[in-house]
Amino acid sequence: EFVNATKKAFESDLRSIVLYGSGAEGKLRPASDVNVIVLVSRFDQNKADQLREPLRLAHAAIKLRAMFLLEDELQPASQAFAVKFADIRRRRRVLYGDDPFAGISISREDSIFRLKQTLLNLTLRLRESYISRGLREEQLVATIADVAGPLRSCAATLLELEGVTAPSPKEALQQISSSLPNADKRNEELQLISEARQKRILPAGVAAPTLFHLIELAQLMWARAAALK
Repeated sequence: EFVNATKKAFESDLRSIVLYGSGAEGKLRPASDVNVIVLVSRFDQNKADQLREPLRLAHAAIKLRAMFLLEDELQPASQAFAVKFADIRRRRRVLYGDDPFAGISISREDSIFRLKQTLLNLTLRLRESYISRGLREEQLVATIADVAGPLRSCAATLLELEGVTAPSPKEALQQISSSLPNADKRNEELQLISEARQKRILPAGVAAPTLFHLIELAQLMWARAAALK
């Protein structure tokens, strides 16, 4: 319904609609967002106004989130948000139009720079959340669920830059976690991430150590990214 409403609203200005992330993989969870990119030749106010109600309804029904991009913004956005767009290139499904990512390339230099930037930002946010939300387990669980996707995407990008291809972002994070001490225990903690995403609840007492493990993972990944050439 959203695709049809978008086609009707933007008419000939619409170039592509691309589903990306877990939805494109067929791996949506109850807590997952449905993410799409809407590529247009121009962002006309009257046409955009027609999509307000369809987008509101789609967000309420399936937690759909749309990124509206102009054609000439695609390459700059891919460079500015290299980690996110690398994940989109890995996991995407074209719902309308041509595949805008078929000819998009992201330089190794841009990928390394943005990966380090993203990981450092994640580390700082997680440290603050660990302390400020530490007395409320439900808030820690929400933080774990929200950060899992970005951290997994970073893990997949890091391994690719190191010359290793993981079957999925989830397995990429598990592979990196296995390089830490007490790998068995840490891999058990990583399994809790999926539970947090699906149920938004974890057994009592496990949210804090799980989040702390994610902080350590982000630090390790940043160090590895900083060593890349």
